[in-house]
Amino acid sequence: MAKCLVVPYSCSSTGTRSRTRSSGSASTSKPPGLQVQLQHHHLKYSLIQQKSLSVSAQCYYKTHTLLRRRILCALDSDVPHPLHHQVQSNKSFEQWDSWTAKFSGASNIPFLLLQMPQIILNAQNLLAGNKAALLAVPWLGMFTGLLGNLSLLSYFAKKREKEAIVVQTLGVISLYAVFAQLSMAEAMPLPYFVITSVVVATGLVLNFLNYFGLLNAGIWRFWEDFITVGGLSVLPQIMWSTFVPYIPNSILPGVFAFLVALVAVIMARLGKLSAKGIKFVGAISGWTATLLFMWMPISQMWTNFLNPDNIKGLSAFSMLLAMIGNGLMIPRALFIRDFMWFTGSTWASLFYGYGNIVCLYW
Repeated sequence: MAKCLVVPYSCSSTGTRSRTRSSGSASTSKPPGLQVQLQHHHLKYSLIQQKSLSVSAQCYYKTHTLLRRRILCALDSDVPHPLHHQVQSNKSFEQWDSWTAKFSGASNIPFLLLQMPQIILNAQNLLAGNKAALLAVPWLGMFTGLLGNLSLLSYFAKKREKEAIVVQTLGVISLYAVFAQLSMAEAMPLPYFVITSVVVATGLVLNFLNYFGLLNAGIWRFWEDFITVGGLSVLPQIMWSTFVPYIPNSILPGVFAFLVALVAVIMARLGKLSAKGIKFVGAISGWTATLLFMWMPISQMWTNFLNPDNIKGLSAFSMLLAMIGNGLMIPRALFIRDFMWFTGSTWASLFYGYGNIVCLYW
C-alpha cells in the first residue's frame, strides 16, 4: 500500500504529466477504489497546474500590456505624469532616464544665455540712440514664442518635467526683457506691452501655484481653457499678419479661430463631445504652443528676407545657443516618447538656430 501511494510524475511528449509506478509494484494491481481516488487526485492536480499556468500567463500579458500602454501614453499631451515616474525596474532604463534628464538640465545653460547677447545688443543700440536697429527684432514673432513658452510651461508643469519647466520659465523671463526694450524703443506699441505684462505675470504665478499643489482645480481649468482659446486664436492671426502687406491686413483669421476654439472648449466642459473629442480639445493647447514656437523662426527669416540691411540687429551667438539648447532636449523627448516635445525641439534647433545662422552668413 505504501508503494502505491508514492506517485511520481514525468513530462510526456505532449506536455502533460504521466504517472509511473515503482518497479517493485509493476505486476501489482491496485484496488478499484484506490485507483479511482488516485485518478481523482491526478485530475485535480492537473487542473490546479493548468489554472496556475493560465494565471501566470495572464499576469505576464497584463504586465507587458501595461508597460506598453505606459510607453505609448507619453505620446498623449494630456498625460499628467511622464513615463519615467511609472517604470523604474530596469537598470538600463534608469540609466537612460538619468542621462537624458542630465542633457535636458544642461540645456538650461544655453537657454539662460540665449537672450543675453540680444539684450546686450539692444541696450547698446538704445544707449547709442539707434532705435531703428531694434526694428530688426519682430515683436510679433517673439510674441508667438512667448505664448508658446507660457503654454509649454503649463504642459510640462502638468507632466512634472522639472528641467523643461526651468527652460520655459527662463524663456518667458528673457523674452519679456526683450519686450521691455522694444517698448522703450517704440518698436512695440505700449498697449500690447501692458497686455503682455499682465499675461506673463498671471501665467507664471498660476503655473507655479499649480506645480506645488496650491491652486484650485477650477482656476487651473480656467487657465487651461484660456491658453487653449488664446493660443488657437493668436496662431492663425500671427501667421496671417507675418505676410502683410503682401496679403490684405485682416483680423478675420483670428476672429474665426477664436469662435471655433471658444465653442470647442464650452462643448467639452458641458460634456457635449465624445471622449475622443474631449481628449482632442485637451491636447490643443500643447500643440498650439508648439506651433507658435515653431512659427517664430519662420517669422524671423521672413523679416530677414524683407529687410536684409537690418539683419545686423540680430545676434548670431543667440541663434547658436538656441540650436544647442534645443538639441540637448531632443534625447529627453525621445526617451519619454513625447512626439510634441520632439517636434518642437527639433524644429527650433534646425530652423531657429541653424536656419537663422545660414541667413546671417548668406
